[in-house]
Amino acid sequence: MTELRKQEQLLCTSSSSFFLPWTSRIFIIAAAFFTLAEITAAGNVTYDSRSLIINGQRRLLISASIHYPRSVPAMWPGLVQLAKEGGANTIETYVFWNGHELSPNNYYFGGRYDLVKFCKIVQEAGLFLILRIGPVVAAEWNYGGVPVWLHYVPGTVFRTDNEPFKYYMQKFMTYIVNLMKQEKLFAPQGGPIILAQVENEYGYYESAYGEGGKRYATWAAAMAVSQNTGVPWIMCQQYHVPDNVIDTCNGFYCDQFKPIAPNAPKMWTENWPGWFKTFGSRDPHRPAEDVAYAVARFFQKGGSLQNYYMYHGGTNFGRTAGGPFITTSYDYEAPIDEYGLARFPKWGHLKDLHRAIMLCENVMLRTEPKLLQLGPLLEADVYEDTSGACAAFIANTDDKNDKSVMFRNVSYDLPAWSVSILPDCKTVVFNTAKVGSQTSVVEMVPSNFTLSMVSPNKDFKGLTWEVFQEKAMIWGEPDFTRTGFVDQINTTKDTTDYLWCSTSFFVDANEEILKTGSRSSAMLSVESKGHALHAFVNQKLQATASGNGTHPPFNFTSPIVLKPGKNDISILGLTVGLQNAGMFYEWIGAGLTSVKILGLKNGTLDLSTYTWAYKMGVQGEQLKIYQLDGTNSVKWGSTSEPPVQQPLTWYKIVVDPPPGNEPVGLDMVHMGKGMAWLNGEEIGRYWPRKSSKHEECVLHCDYRGKFMPDKCSTGCGEPTQRWYHIPRSWFKPSGNVLVFFEEKGGDPTKIRFSRRKMMAACAHISEDHPSYDLENMQKTGNSSSSSGSKIELVCPTNSQISAVNFASFGTPTGTCGSFAKGDCHDPSSVSFVEKVCLNKNKCALEVSQVRNLNLGLCPDTPKRLAVEVICS
Repeated sequence: MTELRKQEQLLCTSSSSFFLPWTSRIFIIAAAFFTLAEITAAGNVTYDSRSLIINGQRRLLISASIHYPRSVPAMWPGLVQLAKEGGANTIETYVFWNGHELSPNNYYFGGRYDLVKFCKIVQEAGLFLILRIGPVVAAEWNYGGVPVWLHYVPGTVFRTDNEPFKYYMQKFMTYIVNLMKQEKLFAPQGGPIILAQVENEYGYYESAYGEGGKRYATWAAAMAVSQNTGVPWIMCQQYHVPDNVIDTCNGFYCDQFKPIAPNAPKMWTENWPGWFKTFGSRDPHRPAEDVAYAVARFFQKGGSLQNYYMYHGGTNFGRTAGGPFITTSYDYEAPIDEYGLARFPKWGHLKDLHRAIMLCENVMLRTEPKLLQLGPLLEADVYEDTSGACAAFIANTDDKNDKSVMFRNVSYDLPAWSVSILPDCKTVVFNTAKVGSQTSVVEMVPSNFTLSMVSPNKDFKGLTWEVFQEKAMIWGEPDFTRTGFVDQINTTKDTTDYLWCSTSFFVDANEEILKTGSRSSAMLSVESKGHALHAFVNQKLQATASGNGTHPPFNFTSPIVLKPGKNDISILGLTVGLQNAGMFYEWIGAGLTSVKILGLKNGTLDLSTYTWAYKMGVQGEQLKIYQLDGTNSVKWGSTSEPPVQQPLTWYKIVVDPPPGNEPVGLDMVHMGKGMAWLNGEEIGRYWPRKSSKHEECVLHCDYRGKFMPDKCSTGCGEPTQRWYHIPRSWFKPSGNVLVFFEEKGGDPTKIRFSRRKMMAACAHISEDHPSYDLENMQKTGNSSSSSGSKIELVCPTNSQISAVNFASFGTPTGTCGSFAKGDCHDPSSVSFVEKVCLNKNKCALEVSQVRNLNLGLCPDTPKRLAVEVICS
């Protein structure tokens, strides 16, 4: 992603369809969606300074990033459909070079990497597609998407005027373009692809490469255009823009962005609705109100294409996470969560925003906005054509104060840091700060059994665990010996996270530190370029240390226990994803740089000059004992009581899937650090590393004002990632083989499956909340089609509203989960909601209906309705 980032299922129809009844009640504007027939007849794609022109028609595009390898094929149709229901008419994805070209000319397009299948699912849904081929993608993905083998092609330097790099880059890009052409997936062929991207955010780094960088950018653009795809090429965050490509914006806000080329449309390729996480960091949150504000401001200021990065973040399965230290979860607090469920209120609020914007599409794309200054930090941008069609965006950019403004002789109230949308220049149909969508209370609900038990529909009988213990030292013969230290990445070439290095030294029997009752002890002092390590002395784990997502190198000093005579020290070096962005990032290394023993009578013993033996990987990994056909390659021990807090241990257990059809997560909070697999599929790295208790976290996030990743953090003192997504499609009906490799020690008997379930739904709305029948407005053009302020609540499919946890019409306070009655409260609120909603899957509550029950309630007091219901 950006320089800033360095600083800092089965999703089956049933699991997504519980949103459908609700969304089908709120019409989908025809202009916001494209039928398959329209897209398959898309024709050529051109552009001018206002917009893309597809098949001769201007399009206002709302795009959703969904990365195909960060979910599984069984989830793709549901994810794409849920994005469409949310108002997206376009899907965006990177192409992940290192997932496709595993070694030179060895291509893979199966499983999660079936790019053609993903593109065709987008096409079948009737959506456009933006293909960001790169092939450098950054994206918090391992090595930025570039194959590690390319670094070891002699003479290669990434991302500059370098012949080996350009040769392999062009070869891969041509391969992808030809594959898309072969499948007729570009728009002129009747396919969904309307844009393609070369390179990625190169503008941040180009100057570091001097003239070679400028020549490379020019070459990359020319090479891309020469592919003759029939669609425009883009380069995001590119400050030196070669001919015939469009520069685009990435960031939290892009309303002030202007493309360099005067004939290029204003496009936003990455709007970050949340943020990524690194192991040991806090949990960042970006409020829905601020995301909506940024989007509305972008279109207010003449934007024509906006893409959410991410709309569904997904999961960094296996060893695909980059960083280093990027978590296995890539949830990104996106509108669709990691597990494939709509995240309310963000998904719903943005859906409402998209409907409002699309009401303005025709007049917006026919004209340029006219700016009107309405007062301090108040402005309107008006789109008006000669036919009399008119749309306006009125913004209050004050990040503290609500304001009233006169626009065309009418007074409008605008909350701080908000935009109101008026499709007819008169009627406010949406305000970015007023959330009318429900909020869902989603929890990871543990199954009522741990992995030491069978599923609850059988006897609670202890299961048999199988255990394989690695040696706490080099196993077998070393791969090589060397005086001093080697770079870990250059040694393993990222074929494994693990590199053993071992040596030995002697301790005199008369050392003071060996005497019983001695107050002093020997100390191990280590310096490392990163990322982490486990230190064993005489086959006992003595220390664990690591860097972090903002500073991978680390130093540490730790007491160790020695014995008279020969002492063996074995250090298991670890990588936690490779660098994914930055200037010359491929040269950033990892591994030991200094090892010393302190506290001996003759002074410091520097082991850095000793001869060290090296071995890549751990034995079970090398033998692939996590694969179904590899589990018999070692002798497993069977037990009903597996060892706990034992490092370097492999665990295997056969389990049934959790009941139900909800998405599944594996609760690893009682484990240390390691890797997990189900039926040979890579779940990924697990590490319930806690963030600092002393960092600043918030209980409530103020949406007002510029967002940065550290503005609204939660989870201080808690594990950054506790649950690890296992797609439902990976489970068999029975006999599922779950394998873990635990590096430093944990309690496998406390591992649990958890199901991601929506437990409750909340909503609150004011009397003056803009609420219009947008479908009728679209059909009739009648801007007075008000349906009144209304709350709509929906539970998942096959569940219903079983209880009303809270209801108050008046002046309730608090937020979802913490509502409280205010000084003004209608005592009939609960009974009214129960009458309308109980035992139903969904219900709608109009504020006017509640108000009519008690017309004399708190006169002259602005009132709101707040409701929380339980789904079961």
